[in-house]
Amino acid sequence: MQEEYIPDLISLSDDEGNEYTFEVLSTMEDNGSRYAALTPCDENGEPLPDDDGTLVILKEVEDNGEFYYEEIEDDNEYNMIADAFIAELQDLYDVDAD
Repeated sequence: MQEEYIPDLISLSDDEGNEYTFEVLSTMEDNGSRYAALTPCDENGEPLPDDDGTLVILKEVEDNGEFYYEEIEDDNEYNMIADAFIAELQDLYDVDAD
């Protein structure tokens, strides 16, 4: 019997308070930091009509016991994590490394 796929969805807000929904495709830890590979979607987990397949990679940060995601500022850190996610996800999804 085949199990029904239920996407792992999270809602994130930008600095202006706009909310966006993402499907968590994968997470990983490296050197004590945790990262997530996300793709934008609607509140039901369906791809957005104008989605170009963008992969969003964010770092989980803790502040006073609260966890949130932020952009990875360091280019070397971002490239290392992006390469690891691409290697992991390219067999499951049609990944363009650019």
